[in-house]
Amino acid sequence: MILEKKLKVAVVQDAPIIFDLQKTMKKTIELTREAAATGAKLIVFPESFIPCYPRGLTFGMVVGNRTEKGRQDYQRYHDNAVAVPGPEVDRLGELTKELDVYLSIGVTEKNGEGLDGTLHCSNLFFGPEGYLGRHRKLKPTGAERVIWGEDDGSTLTVVDTPYGKMGSLICWENYMPLARMAMYLKGVNLYIVPTADQRETYQATLRHIAFEGRCFVIMSNQYVEKSMYPTDLNYYEDLKDQPEVMCRGGSCIISPYGEYLAEPLFDKPGIITAELDLEQVVQSKFDWDPVGHYNRPEIFDFKIREK
Repeated sequence: MILEKKLKVAVVQDAPIIFDLQKTMKKTIELTREAAATGAKLIVFPESFIPCYPRGLTFGMVVGNRTEKGRQDYQRYHDNAVAVPGPEVDRLGELTKELDVYLSIGVTEKNGEGLDGTLHCSNLFFGPEGYLGRHRKLKPTGAERVIWGEDDGSTLTVVDTPYGKMGSLICWENYMPLARMAMYLKGVNLYIVPTADQRETYQATLRHIAFEGRCFVIMSNQYVEKSMYPTDLNYYEDLKDQPEVMCRGGSCIISPYGEYLAEPLFDKPGIITAELDLEQVVQSKFDWDPVGHYNRPEIFDFKIREK
């Protein structure tokens, strides 16, 4: 149930201190405070903001072979990932309690309870109560599969807030029609998209999802330059053919009618904001409701396996 009629949202487009967990945590806290100072009650960060989305790196992997130096780079990435549960989760929970805000942030997650060496691309949710849950990417794309494992339906998480239900799909998960339908069936109206896709074609995808799902789409991407990478990585030379601006952003906020409330921000860091009229969720479903009168459950059968 949506208890409030308005919600101010802030989307952070910036870069982490790449491969450095503690410095990135410090920057994350500073940016969260800056976003909260705008009056925003929901603050959204990009995919794998902590410790980084390692665009352009190979970790020394080719089909049929791995190298020791590549394993060392992976170890460094693993060491700087976010343990769930763990101290970084606790610190962000304390921060959102202090600021009385909701926070969505992309992290590379490691298991905080055991010796599992698998990493996941995850999105963490926080609120005035503290840590609320996570969504792990169901299917890493392309070479992402070298560094991130898959997950199951148990983390198709939707969080209740006074502003309605908040949930996310990460990057190219948003090209999975059944994953989108799962989110619609869960009643999401704050549809958060942490991503690394900077293309114009992805903007078309976002506008389609907002219109199709009759939900607010809130997308956050990083702005990253090649000079931000640590030069002592074993496979730093992987970046030699990369452009200086490696990710140009494109963060935006879109209404349930598929219209921009905050236009895409390209080619610089920044914080974009918009005030959402939450009554548009119901109003937009007057003529199109993907889980209501346009669902036709007597024809189509859809199940979500969440265990």
